[in-house]
Amino acid sequence: MVADAGRTAIAFDDEAAFTSSLEPLLPIAFRLANGMLRNRDDAQDAVQEAAAKAWRKRSSFRAGSDPKPWFLAIVANECKMHRRRRSWLPLDQPNSSQPAAPAVSIEAEEVDQLRAALARLDRKTRLVLVLRFYLDLSHEEVGRTLGISTGAARVRVHRALEKLRPEIQVSEELGNE
Repeated sequence: MVADAGRTAIAFDDEAAFTSSLEPLLPIAFRLANGMLRNRDDAQDAVQEAAAKAWRKRSSFRAGSDPKPWFLAIVANECKMHRRRRSWLPLDQPNSSQPAAPAVSIEAEEVDQLRAALARLDRKTRLVLVLRFYLDLSHEEVGRTLGISTGAARVRVHRALEKLRPEIQVSEELGNE
């Protein structure tokens, strides 16, 4: 089902209709979860659990509004809960599903440094950056996903970039040598 402005309408009448309505959002939800959890298997588990929670919480969705921020907020919360459940693991655990490739260029080293810098950020800061730059959501969509105003989303993105900036400057210095 498609509503105005290209939004997908969530069908609440039965599980099959709900699933088919939610299906177009799953790839972006997986990218969010993978960006937050940095592990493919954990991300798949989080999205699956978030989809089940979305079904159970479907009455909280306001008919006619964009389902993407609503569902991504559930995914982000599930990632947070997943971290809590797995709190015995170190936060900087490498992604075991992706083998470490040798850095063959300065650019590859910079990408690795950026990933490491993102991993060192707290969860809320990393979430804002993942939503804005990895998922390419507008400030308005980031705000709706986080349940804050567009202006507050802009401020959070700015502050997150300020926290990340010292880490990136190290990378830029390496490239200038």
